[in-house]
Amino acid sequence: MLNLVLFGPPGAGKGTQSQKLIKKYQLVHLSTGDILRGEIAQGTTLGVEAKKLMDDGKLVPDEVVIGMISNKLDSNSDAQGFIFDGFPRTVAQAEALDKLLASKDEKISGMIALQVDEEELEKRLLLRGQESGRSDDANPEIIRKRIVEYQSKTAPVANYYQEQGKLQNIHGIGTIEEIFDNICKVVDTY
Repeated sequence: MLNLVLFGPPGAGKGTQSQKLIKKYQLVHLSTGDILRGEIAQGTTLGVEAKKLMDDGKLVPDEVVIGMISNKLDSNSDAQGFIFDGFPRTVAQAEALDKLLASKDEKISGMIALQVDEEELEKRLLLRGQESGRSDDANPEIIRKRIVEYQSKTAPVANYYQEQGKLQNIHGIGTIEEIFDNICKVVDTY
């Protein structure tokens, strides 16, 4: 089974590339935000617990999110593999994901990290903000804060996978197809 973590700062192109990877390799998209909304809509035990926490303005704990991911893995047992989007965001989450996958005799095949410089990220996010109307993409100051937040809290996850020999950095500047071709060259080695 092919299990990928697609990684990179806001504006690196994760959403665009993940859709292309899903189509080419018949992967199931695991977005924690989508899973959370789905569990809440279905009224599952974990969804009810998560909604209560969110209604109280609290973050959903890692163990609840891992439980939801476990449910999603189980409900897609015939999948060719999974692409993890927006998770893991911390080393603790990466460790919990590894433990969950090991309990199902699976593992992360690799982490694809899209490398894009800050100036290009800012340009992309401002353009996306103009096109989509997303307020978090329309303000250069907020964009810079998001990039700093990513670098300080999320980027260490790359080191975790690098220590396992699973990190592959991909230059994230070029045409969508050039970047996708470079990603596929890596994925095809798994």
